[in-house]
Amino acid sequence: MLYLLTILLGSFDHSLFKSIYIFLISFFSNTFSSISGGGAGLIQLPALILSGVPYYQALASHKLATVALGIGSSLRNYKFLGNDISIAWQILIFGLPGVILGSSIVEFISESYLYLILGIISILLAFYSFLKPDLGLSSVNNKLNFIRKIRFLIFIFLVGILNGSISSGTGLLVTIILIKTFEMDFLRAISLTFFTVGIFWNFIGAVFLSKIGSVPSKILILLIIGSFTGGFFGAHLSNLNGNILIKKTFTAVCILVGISLLMKSIKSFL
Repeated sequence: MLYLLTILLGSFDHSLFKSIYIFLISFFSNTFSSISGGGAGLIQLPALILSGVPYYQALASHKLATVALGIGSSLRNYKFLGNDISIAWQILIFGLPGVILGSSIVEFISESYLYLILGIISILLAFYSFLKPDLGLSSVNNKLNFIRKIRFLIFIFLVGILNGSISSGTGLLVTIILIKTFEMDFLRAISLTFFTVGIFWNFIGAVFLSKIGSVPSKILILLIIGSFTGGFFGAHLSNLNGNILIKKTFTAVCILVGISLLMKSIKSFL
């Protein structure tokens, strides 16, 4: 048994302490992400980079791991998806081309400007959520006219581009777009976000990013386990505590993601 354990641990390029560290980072970041509707990259991606994983490999690994987050969250909240399948199809049909475009051009665009734009947007979302006490606390079945539907699809395509090129914040954007467009509550919107963005967008983005460089499979295993369990646990907490907890977590995560992205942008300009 000890011999087998030694072989198992020896198959990793990093120490047992480092393995536990990566798993815990993945679990807790994805737990909060599952509650707020996004933001796992705020902690998970920097942790991978600090572990010595190159940026594009770390981004691809993060996106593959968040597929597990999406699956874990969706398994817990599948009952909220039944009435929104048509919206899910719209997010996939118009968002995936944006994801592919963003993943394809990430090598040729300045990360600094993307971080700056998305950081400002995230902070504005936090203030907007704070100033709108009733935002996302109730849900109705809102029917869209032609103009609002076109606007929604354009926004989804643009956020898809950001999702393909940046790790943090795009899930938060899709969540708030769904709440404002269809007057969903947070729990319903987040369930739809993780089903579409968490599983399909991130998987396609990871596939295209993995062509830039190989994905470190040994670290990826830890991330997938942490993301799946964190996603399921976060979704469970959301169901127990309802939309008020989700709204507070969403606002806090938006602020943290925004500050983190602004700091990255400023640092890269210096």
